[in-house]
Amino acid sequence: MICLSGLLPEEIYSHFNILEKYRSLQIFKWISSGIQNFDDMKNIPQILRNELAKESVIRSSKITEKLVDPDGTVKLQIELNDKQCIETVLLIDKHGRKTACVSCQVGCAMKCAFCMTGTLGFTRNLTVAEIVEQFFHLEDECGKLDNIVFMGMGEPMLNLNEIRKSIQILTHEKGRNLSGRRITISTSGIISGIYDLADNGPKVRLAISLTCANDKLRSELMPVNISNPLSKLKEAIKYFSDKTHKRVTLEITLIHQINTNNNSINELKNFIKGLNVHINLIAWNPVKNLPFLEPTTSECNNYIAQLENSNINVTLRKHRGRKISGACGQLGKTKII
Repeated sequence: MICLSGLLPEEIYSHFNILEKYRSLQIFKWISSGIQNFDDMKNIPQILRNELAKESVIRSSKITEKLVDPDGTVKLQIELNDKQCIETVLLIDKHGRKTACVSCQVGCAMKCAFCMTGTLGFTRNLTVAEIVEQFFHLEDECGKLDNIVFMGMGEPMLNLNEIRKSIQILTHEKGRNLSGRRITISTSGIISGIYDLADNGPKVRLAISLTCANDKLRSELMPVNISNPLSKLKEAIKYFSDKTHKRVTLEITLIHQINTNNNSINELKNFIKGLNVHINLIAWNPVKNLPFLEPTTSECNNYIAQLENSNINVTLRKHRGRKISGACGQLGKTKII
């Protein structure tokens, strides 16, 4: 059966041979409002509702577990139609703004050494519906959301077409109407994807998980660097900024005695020369059985101080969701247990 949450109004119109085009917009608006039952589409004729119910479902996934951290972070474990599972997270900042951190794949092929999801391997890409529904599920549980970041499980640039369409659905003026300025796509550094995003849109923010600016170390921590080296990555970042006129966020996961020394800081300073970037520092979040340690407060403070002394924009992200394994690098549900 076709899943309506992954369709644009014109696709609903053409698939169901609806006589009145405005009906497809009404159906689309109902789905975007969060309804999960055809009978709730009050302004849709009963005969059309019956037809929709025979040939389609509103959503293809369901929540199997909800975990809430004392800091307000919410993690949903979601079961997909083929019994695979993913996780999606709601983050709340100090201003009360709500951000959906959504996944784009079951598992991940990037094998970043410090990430739980990277230990799972890759199963498959998510469909448009499965991506969109994470946002809707979080709104059902937590109320209206302000932002969405593609920073959950998986590498967004390896499922970019599905992400593009999910953004079309979420930003559609007749539906959820989320602003593109409130959307961020994060990548481990897939250079071809960065150029594709710059040239073909959508017009969203870009974040790159950099971790360090040394090719040898980065290749050890993030194997993606072997085929996407720093020199070429820097060219892609500059191209994106120049083409879109947007500043790029570089995410640095700080790991004790690995990438927190002064040499690593100086390598980062050299790397960002000539780039329009903001540095987002993330203290490594513990993952069971991974051979790393959290950075000390001294390491974090020294990193921040040296960047600030060089007039570099930098932020240290606060820990969120650790007690429910919902923090950056901790997501890992891929099957029903």
